[in-house]
Formats: sequence, structure tokens, C-alpha cells
Amino acid sequence: MTDPIADMLTRIRNAIRANHPRVDIPGSKLKLEVARILKEEGYINSFSPKGEGTKFMIRIFLRYDAKGTSSITHLSRVSRPGRRVYVGAGEIPRVLGGYGINIISTSQGLMSGKRAKSEKVGGEILAQVY
Repeated sequence: MTDPIADMLTRIRNAIRANHPRVDIPGSKLKLEVARILKEEGYINSFSPKGEGTKFMIRIFLRYDAKGTSSITHLSRVSRPGRRVYVGAGEIPRVLGGYGINIISTSQGLMSGKRAKSEKVGGEILAQVY
């Protein structure tokens, strides 16, 4: 697999389309941080690592409203292995007029675009969520 983040986002997208309550994803530290940001921003209910050592899974519990509509309507990869997208602190784009978030990999770790802008740090835009 050449792009594990794109695989993670695709698994979440497919689980939402199939109305699954949860999805299991092969684990890594980077994917745990992406799940943490999705939890902090309110796009998923919770997540938990399952298993030990290098072969562990991340179980993500998806969030739906009373009508069964997911809180995630769009989930896309921005920076890919073939085309990296870097931005400075002042160039971080707003997603859907401020309703969505960017997930940015900075020198201070993974964070949302709003937090990166407030801490005045730029980096690589990994994904957009709204």
C-alpha cells in the first residue's frame, strides 16, 4: 500500500455509505492522530486501538444523527504521494466557509487547520473533512 492515509479515509467513507456503526482500520501512530483530530472536532463518536505491538487495529465508532445521517458528508485526501501540498501559516485555506476542517501535518505534530492558524504554523495538508 503506497498511501495508508488515503486507505483510512476510504474505509471510513465506505463504512458511512453502508451505514455501519463502526469501522476497523490497520493501525499506525499517524492514523491514531487523525482519529484523535476527528474525535476532537466532533466528526466521530470515539476510537480505540485494539491489539498490541506493531499489528494493531483502530476501531472507529462513527457518528450519526437521529435520522441516520452521518456527521461526515465529505472526506478527501489533499496531499498525495505523487503531489504534496504544503502551505504556510497565513495560507491555510478555510474549508466550506469555516464549517469544515483541514488536517495538517506540522513540525509540532498533526492538528486541525484552525489550531495551526492560531499557533501560526504551516505544514502539509493531509485531508479535508466536512
